[in-house]
Amino acid sequence: MDKAFTKGLRLLETLALSETPRGVTDLARELSFTKSNVHRLLVTLQLQGYVRQLPEHSTYELTTRIWELGSHVIRRMDLIKVARPSMQRLADHTKETIHLSVLDGIDVIYVDKIEGAHHIRAHTSVGSRAPAFAVATGKAILSKMPDSYLDRFPENLPRFTAATRSNIHELRGDIEKARQHGYAAVLHGEWREGIAACACAILGRSGEVVGAIGMSGPDSRIKRQQIKDFSEHVVDAARSISLALGYSGHD
Repeated sequence: MDKAFTKGLRLLETLALSETPRGVTDLARELSFTKSNVHRLLVTLQLQGYVRQLPEHSTYELTTRIWELGSHVIRRMDLIKVARPSMQRLADHTKETIHLSVLDGIDVIYVDKIEGAHHIRAHTSVGSRAPAFAVATGKAILSKMPDSYLDRFPENLPRFTAATRSNIHELRGDIEKARQHGYAAVLHGEWREGIAACACAILGRSGEVVGAIGMSGPDSRIKRQQIKDFSEHVVDAARSISLALGYSGHD
C-alpha cells in the first residue's frame, strides 16, 4: 500500500469533515503526522487544485475539485432527489427559474435547476458558481450560518453591478433582514444585471443548513410585490424539503 497516497486520502477526509479551515499544526496533531509531512501533502493537494490556502489565517480548506470530478454522482445525492418535487411545484406556480444551491467557501454552486416557462428568464447552469454575498440563495444560506462565517469575506466586496453590496457592513444588513423575514431577496441584480430573486435555506436532520432553494427572473417582470408573494411559496418549498430530509421543524 502506498503510504503517501494513504496519508493524502486521510488528510482529504479530515479537511472534508472539518467545519472550519485547518492549520498545519492541528492537522499534524490530529493525524499523528509530522508537520513537514502535512505541509508537503497540502502543497501537493493545493497544486492539484484540491485544497486552497487562506493566507490571512495560514489555514487550509478543500475546494470543490472532488465534487467537480464526481458531478455525475452528486445528482444522486439525497438533497437533489428529495428537492426535485418541491422544485417542480415551485416552478409550476411561479413560472420562473428555480435553483438549488449549496455553499462552498464564499461561493454557492448550483447543483440543480428548472428553467422558467417564460421566454426571457434567468440564465445559469448546473455546476456553475456565484458569489454567495450577491445572490439570493447565497444570502439565504448565510442567514443560517454563524455571524463569524462572514469573516471569510473581505471588508470591501467586489462590485459586479450598481446594486452589489459594497462592503461587509451592508451584507450583514441583508443577512439580518433575511433572518427576520425567513427568506433572502435580491430586488435588482447584484451579480448579474436585471435579475430579481428570493430564496430560503434548507435544513438537514440536525438543523444544519444544507443548501437553499430559490426562484429568479428579470427584475422588469418581478417587482417587490411579486417577490413578497413568491417568497411564501419558496419558504414552503424549503420547509417541505427540510422535513423530507429529516429536519424536525425546530431550530
